[in-house]
Amino acid sequence: MGVQVPFLPYFTDTWVEVKDGNVAGRELFKRHYSKYHYKDGRQPKLFVGPGQKLVLITPDGKAVFVWRKFKSADSQQGVNCAIFRNEGTQLSSFLILQAESIAWNRWPGERLYTYVNVAKIHSNNPGYCFKKAGWSLCGTTKVNKLLIFEKLASTSLLPVPAMHAD
Repeated sequence: MGVQVPFLPYFTDTWVEVKDGNVAGRELFKRHYSKYHYKDGRQPKLFVGPGQKLVLITPDGKAVFVWRKFKSADSQQGVNCAIFRNEGTQLSSFLILQAESIAWNRWPGERLYTYVNVAKIHSNNPGYCFKKAGWSLCGTTKVNKLLIFEKLASTSLLPVPAMHAD
């Protein structure tokens, strides 16, 4: 009978777990709309923020996904998708589904949620990739009017879409 070691880095065909501050992850984050630009020009090496975190990048370095479990200012419960940026050819919905399974392995049964800032994205269907991965719109924040999408562990039995667009 093997001994389970809880926090070994993940490595799959889709995602590789890296540390906060990973150069490839940080470079992708610099192009994410939520990147905070300091007036004094600071460029912090860490980019995730406090709390429990799980930073994933694709093996080709073209996508980053960050899960973060922390005390939310708006009282959201669960594990937050703090950053998702895909500059590669794999479907974003496929990447999200693969990242979900890793999150639920780390935090079994937890609610997953994310915020989408409609004012900062170029889409007439905000949150489309999350919707395609089975996430549901569950509200709007009082401050900044961010859309809140969620996925519950009981809804994770959806089929996984193909890896690449046709």
